[in-house]
Amino acid sequence: MATIEIIGAESLGVRSLCCLVTTATRCILIDPGIALGDWRDGLLPHPLQIGVGRTIRGRIRRAFNEATDVVISHFHGDHIPLMDANPYQLSMRDLPSRCRNLRCWSKSAEDLTPRMRERRGDLVTLFGDGLRVAEGRADGPLAFSQAVPHGTPKGALGSVMMTRVSSGAQVFVHASDIQLLDDTTVDRILDWRPTIVLAAGPPLYLGRLSAAERACARRNALRLAEHVRVVILDHHLMRGSSGTDWLRALSEASGRRLYCAADVMGRPRRLLESERKQLYEAMPVPAGWHARYARGETRIEAYFEALGTPGQRTEAGLGC
Repeated sequence: MATIEIIGAESLGVRSLCCLVTTATRCILIDPGIALGDWRDGLLPHPLQIGVGRTIRGRIRRAFNEATDVVISHFHGDHIPLMDANPYQLSMRDLPSRCRNLRCWSKSAEDLTPRMRERRGDLVTLFGDGLRVAEGRADGPLAFSQAVPHGTPKGALGSVMMTRVSSGAQVFVHASDIQLLDDTTVDRILDWRPTIVLAAGPPLYLGRLSAAERACARRNALRLAEHVRVVILDHHLMRGSSGTDWLRALSEASGRRLYCAADVMGRPRRLLESERKQLYEAMPVPAGWHARYARGETRIEAYFEALGTPGQRTEAGLGC
C-alpha cells in the first residue's frame, strides 16, 4: 500500500502539480515547484494567495528531507525549484544540502528552449551525479514514459515526461501538463493500467482553446473515468471556475466522480488565482505592497483570517 500526498495544485491555491508518493521502500517527490501566476486580471497575486504559497513552499522543502527520489517532468517554473526564483516560487537556495544525495529522475534535454536548457543545467548543479535522464526507463517501483506533448502535439510548449509508481496491485500515474489534448498520450496512460491518475486538465480559462480541443479533452477524460478507479484532474483546469463545472458535468456523464486535488486531500477548493479580482475587492491591497513584501518590509498574516490557517498538511492523503 502506498500513500499519496498532493502538496500543491490550483485547487489548493497555487500553480503546481507537486505530490509525494510513499511506498514500502521509496519516498518519491514529483515536480517540486510552485508559482502563483504573476498577472491575472491585471493584478499581482493577492497576499492571501501569497500566504498559501509560502506555506506550500515550506511543505515542499520539508518533503526534500523525506524523499529518496525526485522526479522532474519538465522544466517550467511551476514544476521545479529555480535558481532565479521570484518571491512566490521555490528557490534552490532554500533547499537542503542532501539534494546531492538523492536520485533525481529527469526529462531529457531534447526540444528545450535556451531558458529551459539553462534551468536544466541549474538542476544538474543542484543534484550533481544523482540527476539522470529517465525517459523510457524503469527502476524498482518507478517507470517513466518517453516524451509526450505538453498539451497538443507539436505545440509550442514542448514535451513532458509521465511517471508510474507501482505498489503491489496499485498503480499511480502522474501525468503532468498533458491537458488531455492528445489521444496517444492517454493511450499510454491506459497501457500502464493505473488505479489512480493525477493529470493536468485542459486550460478552459484560455479563450484560445478551440472547440475541437475542448471536445478532445472531454473525450479523453471520459476514457480515463471508464478505465481508472480514481481520476484526479487539476492544474490548468482549475485556473478558472469553469473547471469546477467541467468536473461536475463529466462526473454526471460518466456515472463516476472525477476529483480535483483538494477533493482527495479533504480540503475546501481554493481557486485563489481565478478569484484574484474578488479577493482584491474584498481585501484591498495598498499600492506598493508587493515591492515591500519582496524586500521583507511587510507581512501577510493580517489577510489570513478570511481563509483560516492556509496550507496545513493533511494527514488524510490518498491511499493507493
